[in-house]
Amino acid sequence: MTVAEELQNALNGAKPVLVEFYADWCPHCKAMMPIVAELKKETADKAVVVQIEGDENADIMNKYHVRSYPTWILFKDGQEAWRDSGEKPLSELKDMINRFA
Repeated sequence: MTVAEELQNALNGAKPVLVEFYADWCPHCKAMMPIVAELKKETADKAVVVQIEGDENADIMNKYHVRSYPTWILFKDGQEAWRDSGEKPLSELKDMINRFA
């Protein structure tokens, strides 16, 4: 399954989808890796968290007009409901998921 197919399957599901666009070379993205891993564990019953490596998926980056790393987009019912960029604390990401779950 391609990254685009994985994302589309998640967007077609019932749960909100939080997408993190990241790059392997990005220090802020590297700092977020353990936070995203914990977020996936703590919110698995409420949302789907998808990580997309932007340099390998330029078509998806362009589709969603992502220009910086890390960029976060939360989708509810397949539509963009929230967007931000930069490092985020676990609590802020969990609050955003809870707001739309």
